[in-house]
Amino acid sequence: MDADERGAMALRVGIVGGGQLARMMIAPAVELGVEVRVLAEQEGMSAALAATAVGDYRDPETVRAFARDVDVVTFDHEHVPQEVLRALVADGVAVHPGPDALLYAQDKLRMRARLDELGMPQPEWAAFDDAAGLQAFLDAHGGRAVVKTPRGGYDGKGVRVVSRPDEVADWLEPGEPLLAEELVDFTRELAQQVARRPSGERVVYPVVETVQRDGVCAEVIAPAPHALGRLTEVAAEIGEAIAEGLGVTGMLAVELFETSDERLLVNELAMRPHNSGHWSQDGAVTSQFEQHLRAVLDLPLGDAVPRQPWAVMVNILGGPQTDTIASRLPAVLQAHPAVKVHTYGKDPRPGRKVGHVNALGTDLDAVAYEARAAAAFFDD
Repeated sequence: MDADERGAMALRVGIVGGGQLARMMIAPAVELGVEVRVLAEQEGMSAALAATAVGDYRDPETVRAFARDVDVVTFDHEHVPQEVLRALVADGVAVHPGPDALLYAQDKLRMRARLDELGMPQPEWAAFDDAAGLQAFLDAHGGRAVVKTPRGGYDGKGVRVVSRPDEVADWLEPGEPLLAEELVDFTRELAQQVARRPSGERVVYPVVETVQRDGVCAEVIAPAPHALGRLTEVAAEIGEAIAEGLGVTGMLAVELFETSDERLLVNELAMRPHNSGHWSQDGAVTSQFEQHLRAVLDLPLGDAVPRQPWAVMVNILGGPQTDTIASRLPAVLQAHPAVKVHTYGKDPRPGRKVGHVNALGTDLDAVAYEARAAAAFFDD
């Protein structure tokens, strides 16, 4: 059923994946008057409030059936197989971002090759499928390298820093290339978000600094401190060039390394709302979640200007092991009434993202203290 057939009924967005990103699109959808439907992988996931179907996102018929009654299909993650995405397009379903763009978020080797074609700055890299290939790369890059599986890795998974080929022997399979990258001597990690709608309009968010611990994003500072002038301009130019060059529709996050000589190198891409943009829920005029909905529906994009000079997001990782997040909320809200707490409805386990807190203000030190102190209430 298309929008014309439904007449005055709400626009309907179908989200494949029932994680926290889908969950956090529900509130802005309600405010926009947009109906959200979710295809969750299993019962009881983060986005259960809008989960109208449970099924395997890898099965073409399951996803096609889910897509029949929505105006556009978008995603909580990038893992939907290409054959499923292309089946939807063949059915005439609006898919944003589309398969030709998502390909470069799904496969890091294809991403590296395409970014080279676009002239984007990135670490030196090579594909290899045997020990000799990796050894040659190590020999040319000081004896150490980052090795990544081309598909499926996130939050530190599928990534190893190695100095010998035998350290990835369990990953090596003939004809299945891996990605080797130079070990970048970076001073910090940044992230640039861009929203792009199918008609081509783009909106750029402030570049932010991300703090990683054990391969997982722990904190985000928006905007990135000491990122004025040319650095800010270059980050925005990179983000917009990638969004346009890959034909991304929706939210794009470009993870960046800043080097000691103030160069920016592209690390990875995400074509969906991203952890580096969670600060925008409370800290920007238009959150990344509302913006993604606007973009995939080809509605005019919202202003991405910050509401306060500084915003700090701190992830709740692992969560309380002895009781529940809900049981600790009263104490957090009492001690830090200006902080916003966002929870994901997930069972806690070590290293798992189960929520985050946002703090805003005019003094960065004070804002960072508030966010960190509030998140610490959930530590065991």
